Amino acid sequence: MARPPTPITSARPAAGLTAAEARERLQRDGPNVLPHAKPVSPLALFLGQLTHFFAVLLWGATVLALLGGMPELAIAIAVVVVVNGGFAFVQEYRADRAAQRLQALLPMRVTVRRDGHRLVISAEDLVVGDVVLLEAGDRVSADLRLASTAGLEMDESTLTGESAAVRPDPGSLVFAGTYVVEGLAEAVVESTGANTRLAGIAALTETTRPPLGPLAVQLHLVVRAVAAIAVSVGLLFFGLSVSLGTPPHEGFLFAVGVTVALVPEGLLPTVTLSLARAAQRMAGEHALVRRLDAVETLGLTTFICSDKTGTLTRNEMTVVEVWTPDGTVQVRGEGYRPEGVVEGAPAAQESVRRLALSAALASTGRSRQADGDWKPVGDPMEVALHVLAMRLGVDVNGTQAVDPTTARFPFDPRRRRMSAVSGGLLHVKGSPDSVIGLCAAVPGSEEAVHAMSTRGLRLLAVARRELTPAERASPTAALEEQGLVLLGVVGIEDPPRDGVREAVARCRRAGIHLAVVTGDHPGTAAAIATEVGLRVPGAPVLEGRDLPEDLDELGELLDHDGVVLARVEPEQKLRIARALHRRGHVVAMTGDGVNDGPALREADIGVAMGLGGTDVAREAADLVLLDDHFATIVAAVNQGRATFANIRRFLTYHLTDNVAELTPFVVWALTGGSFPLAIGVLQVLALDIGTDLLPALALGAEPANPRTLAGPIR
Repeated sequence: MARPPTPITSARPAAGLTAAEARERLQRDGPNVLPHAKPVSPLALFLGQLTHFFAVLLWGATVLALLGGMPELAIAIAVVVVVNGGFAFVQEYRADRAAQRLQALLPMRVTVRRDGHRLVISAEDLVVGDVVLLEAGDRVSADLRLASTAGLEMDESTLTGESAAVRPDPGSLVFAGTYVVEGLAEAVVESTGANTRLAGIAALTETTRPPLGPLAVQLHLVVRAVAAIAVSVGLLFFGLSVSLGTPPHEGFLFAVGVTVALVPEGLLPTVTLSLARAAQRMAGEHALVRRLDAVETLGLTTFICSDKTGTLTRNEMTVVEVWTPDGTVQVRGEGYRPEGVVEGAPAAQESVRRLALSAALASTGRSRQADGDWKPVGDPMEVALHVLAMRLGVDVNGTQAVDPTTARFPFDPRRRRMSAVSGGLLHVKGSPDSVIGLCAAVPGSEEAVHAMSTRGLRLLAVARRELTPAERASPTAALEEQGLVLLGVVGIEDPPRDGVREAVARCRRAGIHLAVVTGDHPGTAAAIATEVGLRVPGAPVLEGRDLPEDLDELGELLDHDGVVLARVEPEQKLRIARALHRRGHVVAMTGDGVNDGPALREADIGVAMGLGGTDVAREAADLVLLDDHFATIVAAVNQGRATFANIRRFLTYHLTDNVAELTPFVVWALTGGSFPLAIGVLQVLALDIGTDLLPALALGAEPANPRTLAGPIR
């Protein structure tokens, strides 16, 4: 059990703890490490793969084969069980290491102030009460209470799912596993190790076990039925043979042979090889399968809960529209590259150039060329503004060289804007409702804001004004951010990925329900869902706080196609998976952050992002998207359905073949032994192992066809 946090009692928080205080607290509370669950013994995992019900049935067949004087058959069956068990062991051993990956989210070193001096220590040595110094690029190593900030901006997406960076106030908490995007801060450690929020999510991931897949459930039923029939028929033939005068010893061997012949020895390797073949095909479609039985479960999927950022969208902030008093300009371009197309009247384009310069000067985010590509540095929204300036041919760097920024006022959540002084001008950007009110009235501005916001665009208003000599000498934000001239309103979007709309349509034709489950703003999530066709007319848009606690009520509320769920917490994603599962759905849940780990484990199919996801999400998932694309999920479902159909085909082939092989024995029994056996037990076994296996494998390798997703699975 985790110890309660030690109260902060230091009388000198500014100077930090003394070395003696730190040693005492470290000894009392323990190191700042996440709790480790006792790992399952690899031997126990391997033995588990050799002792499930199907394996036990084959072990029984092995023993009976030995008793029946057929050691070659016994060895063959044993080899089949061991090889399959070894393959399954490798898959499960990798999956059960998810919680260990959480350690990678804690930095190795951290900067603190102790005894009034700045020190760099191991993150494991952090204790409650330590004063931690944060700067851009640092990953937070414990739960901290902010004491002071200077332009601080945090990325909390791994915990909250919210793609946009946040700007916390002094006095608020920041959590282990998040990191600093921009600015500086001093903070005091409130919780370490097992008491952090990250550790709580880790505990959920460890205690949540994946449900038994549909393939395993159905195979268990089939195997139980086959075992009951085989044993019953064997006993029946033993009684018949003895009643017909056969010596009991020979009758027993004959009954053993019949029983072993009825056991489909080739079923286990056929299933394994069919799933492995499907997994190989999925890898070619950029979908990496981590659990073989997940292939077939994918084919049975009836409900996909998709995150928005990175799966439906490119996870790239891009300016697509700019309104100015002189007109509106449309902008097109790819990613963070400076090349693009700007369309609009010449007067409007000139106004947008002035706006882009002011917006970029009031920002610190930049697009930089590295390794042959353009990559964002800093806040993605600010990077988008810099890209807009480059696409308009505005040389921000040259402007700063001639007229460097002399003062900068970071974003303040109370003001909801930020500004900078450069070249005797004040450049301001922020939310429209916080900036437009400080400007002289501009006709059409309010209408433009309303029209752009209804399309789900993220909006920033940009303004500027000339400063007086006195203001230039002593600039203050409160004094200067007034009497502004509105330059315009910028509309920013995270564009949908190519092919998502078509993939959504394929899901609908296949009878699969879809929902967006994200930590993002509801307006943004709904707009993206509508744009790609995922949200259907009339489908509700709900926030996490609106979801009922009762699982039955939650399932009834969500069991509709096209639902959008925003501001969803990790525990709520877990309950969503459980509620839909209780409604009879086979649920696929996507995720990329630490917060998604428990839900990925709980879902029938956990789908993690391979490019932008965390190690925790990837290790907890059954399927990893190597390209983070929603269409790849649909391609995997298509292959899964084909595999399900293949398994059904060769299972039918195996069982009907066994019935045909049993017919000569039935005729022999019904005629009281007067009609000779057409084939013997050894011939039946030769048919099972030597000839049935290859046709079954061919049936299991059939590729998907255009009709695979033509309707609900039957």
